[in-house]
Amino acid sequence: MSLYGALNIGVAGLAANSQALSATSSNIANVNTVGYKIQTINFQTFLNAPGLAGNSSAGVGVVIGQDVTTQGLPTSTTSNTDMSITGNGFFVVATGPQQGATQEYTRAGSFTPDQVGNLKNAAGLYLMGYKLDSQGNVPTSSSALSPINVTALSGKAQATTSLGIQANLQASSTAVPGYTTGQMTSGVVTPAFQRTINVYDSQGGSQPVTYSFVKTAANTWAYETAYAGNAANLSTPNPISTGTVTFNSDGTLANVNGAAPASGIFNMTIPWAATTGLAAQTVAVNLGSVGGTSGLTQFDTASTLNGTSPDGSSFGNVTGVTVSKDGTVTALFSNGLSQSVYKIPIATFTNANGLGQVNGNAYVATRESGAASVNLAGTGSAGGIAARSLEASTVDLATEFTNLITTQRAYSASARIITTANQMLQQLEQLPTN
Repeated sequence: MSLYGALNIGVAGLAANSQALSATSSNIANVNTVGYKIQTINFQTFLNAPGLAGNSSAGVGVVIGQDVTTQGLPTSTTSNTDMSITGNGFFVVATGPQQGATQEYTRAGSFTPDQVGNLKNAAGLYLMGYKLDSQGNVPTSSSALSPINVTALSGKAQATTSLGIQANLQASSTAVPGYTTGQMTSGVVTPAFQRTINVYDSQGGSQPVTYSFVKTAANTWAYETAYAGNAANLSTPNPISTGTVTFNSDGTLANVNGAAPASGIFNMTIPWAATTGLAAQTVAVNLGSVGGTSGLTQFDTASTLNGTSPDGSSFGNVTGVTVSKDGTVTALFSNGLSQSVYKIPIATFTNANGLGQVNGNAYVATRESGAASVNLAGTGSAGGIAARSLEASTVDLATEFTNLITTQRAYSASARIITTANQMLQQLEQLPTN
């Protein structure tokens, strides 16, 4: 090897170790960056005469790679919209909320709502997901991704569809054998027991319904339900439902409306007028289990209402969101209701270490990585999602400081090669020419 060759090897050493120092510095600087993956440093030799044993000199080069597949330690946070991925994959993000924004991939899950409610992380990248329909179904097209918005819902109400009644009808009440359907509602017959219970309509309004009972024979009672609000709200007049309730000799419920098999449930349909704008509403009224005392009973004690359990709810505003392991984003409302609004997908790659790095601790697909495979969280090779946690950087400071020292020493040694070769060249130049 010539002295000039030694100079070139020294220069190659300086260049390689400079690049190594840059990678190590980047790792150290990003020790606290959420979801950061370390850059790897790989030195390799360059021979001046490959294949010639014993007669070659080796320079050095460096290849800066990345270790994207190693998972960082998850750390707990207090934000419901902070997320980490447990296992394989990346969040699908976009550079903006608008249609056609560039799609990228990241494991930095520090998402917070922007001024209009779209979730974006600290790098300004917007989280993408599948918007669910009213039944909670994912769109049929796997490419139908949109920015996840946690405040777009104005609120939610739920109509009453079932109502449980716990009450006692006094067994010694006087029977009205000549009772005709509708006489309690019209006022011709005074009910032995009557109570008004509120139910919720499809717009979250509270609507009063009166339940009336009169004894017509031994262990037999007639019931009527009547809407107690503005009569103009109904398309047909009261009563809205009628029927009979029978009891066993021990005071337990026997049957409702002579159903076969015996049942303690009857349906009450409220015929809302078209002018109200309300959806048709049928309420399953549960008077208890047949042969039991959990609902309506007939004992010889004063008639009383022990409790009611209507479902449904009045209107409520959005109070927050939660994210489940399978990526379901659920909106929470002030009235206690909840609604699944988005599904967060996970993108996986055949060779994740082949992804191209871009600003914001994110990546783009390349030929080496292969195309993204987007699946629901927890399906196939996609990992699950952990809410209220963030993935820490995979940088190990002890290792990086060690690399820093060895790189500095190697750089100094390469510089010494150059100075030594330079001194030898100077001595060569000083040799006499004759």
